[in-house]
Amino acid sequence: MDEIMKIGHLRLTSGAPFRKPAQTDNAAAGNASFKDVLDRTVLHFSHHAEQRIAQRGITLKPDALTKIGQAIDQAAAKGAKDSLIVYRDIAMIVNVPSRTVVTAMDGRSAQDNVFTKIDSAVIVS
Repeated sequence: MDEIMKIGHLRLTSGAPFRKPAQTDNAAAGNASFKDVLDRTVLHFSHHAEQRIAQRGITLKPDALTKIGQAIDQAAAKGAKDSLIVYRDIAMIVNVPSRTVVTAMDGRSAQDNVFTKIDSAVIVS
């Protein structure tokens, strides 16, 4: 599983399935629609993030996407809304409720930057 995946709307298939914390409404009652279940397992990338990833030559392998998804789950469990996720030398701003990467940068681009409008940060090992 060392093949590189193209960025877009990806469904992560390796590793444990992702779960959002404590669902209310229909999902909690076990009546989750297919769309609800799919939304909990998909990592989205905004158009802006896709452009930045391509411009900066960032590649994300399936295991990296799994770890990033787990980091988003951790942030969601703590009630985060917008989080800085740092994976190796890649920094991403993620909207946690929608599981959408808003922007991404490599280590060179992240140096000397101030990250604003975030309420949490997750460092992925």
